[in-house]
Amino acid sequence: MTEKEITSWLLSGDPSIQYQVWRDLLNNEKPELCRKIASEGWGAVFLKERQDAGHWGRGFYQPKWTSTHYTLLDLKNLGISPEIREIHQTLQMIFSSEKGPDGGINPSGTIKQSDVCINGMVLNYSAYFNISQEDLISVVDFLLGQLMPDGGFNCRSNRTGAHHSSLHTTLSVLEGILEYQRNGYLYRVDELMKTRQTGEEFILIHRLFRSDHTGGIIHPDFLKLYHPTRWQYDLLKALDYFQSAKSAYDPRMREALQFLDKKKNKSGLWSASRHPGKTHFNMEATRTPSRWNTLRALRVLKRYGNEAEVGGCSGT
Repeated sequence: MTEKEITSWLLSGDPSIQYQVWRDLLNNEKPELCRKIASEGWGAVFLKERQDAGHWGRGFYQPKWTSTHYTLLDLKNLGISPEIREIHQTLQMIFSSEKGPDGGINPSGTIKQSDVCINGMVLNYSAYFNISQEDLISVVDFLLGQLMPDGGFNCRSNRTGAHHSSLHTTLSVLEGILEYQRNGYLYRVDELMKTRQTGEEFILIHRLFRSDHTGGIIHPDFLKLYHPTRWQYDLLKALDYFQSAKSAYDPRMREALQFLDKKKNKSGLWSASRHPGKTHFNMEATRTPSRWNTLRALRVLKRYGNEAEVGGCSGT
């Protein structure tokens, strides 16, 4: 397929895909498409699944992919309008009832320590939906208190203990910090910006998927391109974070970018893997071309492709 044909194929997808294609590949904001996400297609389906009591699933974190937590993350990643009243009502419920003694959001009735990875994601979608800074203060304090000496985060650090940061947890927290900074929050923002730098360096030291000690691939799943990504890490999720943050190209990205480029099929499209578990619905089929991953890969290559000497996207 030509670049024009690929763009046309993407623009025939869900309003959320259309909106992000115009914004990220064609450099043209389309607020009317953003408004459509809540009334048509996938965004409308997610919103219809919200119960009268204000939650999705069986509450904040059960069952996993149909819970309120992961539904809010899905809605944020669709690019839905941050001003939806029902979402704000649900967030107020969460922040008034789910905070643990350490200040983090903690859905567990038996584990006193809040989960670092969950709170990185909470910061991500809560900042996107413009929850008050006062509500986020204790979450920010909790996350900064969990920063590890190597510059990243590990969800086991305050539970079973950890000596090395996790790529999964570090990226979840970085996404949250980026959204917090992007939306103009000021509380401890200078510390958070420094933490973003150390966390990004932690990922880059690993060349996005390799051990910093042996050079081997940390986990084969890091080379699979998942969507939705949930809490799990993979190299496309990391690269998409870096392009979203407008980070400068770093030579340590090159191998991951080359691998991403090789994952496209003969038509120039990417497929997606899916994490197992019950969902509200499946946005796309597996083992077929994925508009989500094609969009995400193209916006990564648009920013970094030429520098890494792999196929880019001109946005035309």
